[in-house]
Amino acid sequence: MINPFGMSGAITTEHAYELPVSPATVWEHISDVDAYRTWWSWLRRFRAGGLEAGQEWQCEVQPPVPYLVRFQVHLEHVAAPTAVRARIAGDVVGTAELALSETEDGCRAVLSSSLAPGNVTLRLVSRVAAPIARFGHDWVLDSGARLFIARALAPSGAE
Repeated sequence: MINPFGMSGAITTEHAYELPVSPATVWEHISDVDAYRTWWSWLRRFRAGGLEAGQEWQCEVQPPVPYLVRFQVHLEHVAAPTAVRARIAGDVVGTAELALSETEDGCRAVLSSSLAPGNVTLRLVSRVAAPIARFGHDWVLDSGARLFIARALAPSGAE
């Protein structure tokens, strides 16, 4: 995925996760946007109407670095139960996509993103401490996937 904004400090990644359930089951859970804060304690504030094209989500995330990140997720394309494409604006800017595909043992979730600092503070961090910015980005995605699997996909009563 190419950084559509041509901004320095962009982090472009593709994270793939193998999930032990069907794409339809994953979709059922990710459609429950009211549950997001119960899965991810680093999601400090979150407001969303649903997982539908045209929705705008308000997010505030606290990664394990000394800054809070505020941004909006504009859902541009939603194709249940396989794909979401979004534009991100705020403290970070760019694009993100989620693709779900069926596998023999469940499904594969691929999260691709190209995100750049959207404010002066984060541009400075990305310029002087790029490894810290990259660590915060990867930590949110990888811990988010791990916690989603443990909390949303765990058998009832387990974690």
